[in-house]
Amino acid sequence: MTAPLILLTAGGTGGHLFPAEALANSLRQAGARVALATDKRANAFAGAFPADEIVEIPSATPSGRSIPQMIGAAFRLGRGTLVAIPALRRLKPAVVVGFGGYPTVPPLVAAALLGIPTAIHEANGVMGRANRLLATRAALVATGFADIKGLPARLRGRVVQTGNPIRPAVTAAAKIPFQAPCPEERFNLLVTGGSQGARVMSDVVPAAIALLSPAELSRLMIVQQARGEDLARVRDRYSQLGVTFEAEPFFKDLPHRIAEAHLVIARSGASTVAELAVIGRPSILVPLPGAIDQDQAANAKVLGDLGAAIVLPQVAFTPERLADELRKALASPQNLTVAARAAHSAAITDAAERLAQAVLALVSSHANGTPS
Repeated sequence: MTAPLILLTAGGTGGHLFPAEALANSLRQAGARVALATDKRANAFAGAFPADEIVEIPSATPSGRSIPQMIGAAFRLGRGTLVAIPALRRLKPAVVVGFGGYPTVPPLVAAALLGIPTAIHEANGVMGRANRLLATRAALVATGFADIKGLPARLRGRVVQTGNPIRPAVTAAAKIPFQAPCPEERFNLLVTGGSQGARVMSDVVPAAIALLSPAELSRLMIVQQARGEDLARVRDRYSQLGVTFEAEPFFKDLPHRIAEAHLVIARSGASTVAELAVIGRPSILVPLPGAIDQDQAANAKVLGDLGAAIVLPQVAFTPERLADELRKALASPQNLTVAARAAHSAAITDAAERLAQAVLALVSSHANGTPS
């Protein structure tokens, strides 16, 4: 009997592709075949994706305010659906699984039109607009968190909380135990703004570091992700301060860097929050402001409520406030240990396996003609 093919669809950022990658590994371990449908933006992350085939489907995000922009985005999504239909007919997937974002719309709409069962995974604490659009046709709605805002009540019978799938590199990093530094020992600080970086980190963190005392500066080892256009000024500032640092636009070994950190300053995307929990590290989280859904604020609240993270809205993320929090962390390592344990208490370490089982159960029920 031929192994079923599961088509995963994700795109745009690592936050969408990384959970898909984790599910792909679990599905392949269970004997299924995997293909990926993605968009052009995701090529930087999809090169090593564990799939038999990667198919590029045109897409667009209707985020513009003008009517022409909205019409143009709708046209590109429609064109993407027309491209996806023959691709799905050729691939013959048993199930199509989407991981949020508008790049998932054309493949999932095409699947619905062809009578192929679909599933969506909502990683955030607030259901995204694309997933809300697609959820009504989905046979399975998997979630990263127990409480998802924006989920239509009529769909709750299709919901399974699986957690957010994590990559093998995160599982490996989670084996490194947290050990808070003594007051005179080196303090590892990791600064990251998600897979595409965040300019505010380059604006605020070096300015906060400059406010610390020479004794505090001498203890720091800073690893910072900075956008390419911000990289030179970040490096120059740290060099002027005489602090030990490493700054790059992207770290391929980020899970290991998280495990080495005593404190992480980050955005609160769903993948970041899941990785902080599984690895078990204290953090200062700065949710992305201005988002319509405020999903990152909901994600950060999960760790904030547990005492695992200090959650700072971006308006409160000032050099002075951050310097104050860093002084406390440097002086009170016992608080970092408590926060690390609290973070780990929120971990769902087998989320990829849970999601794989749910998807394969959907394959089985559809093959047997059982209503989803």
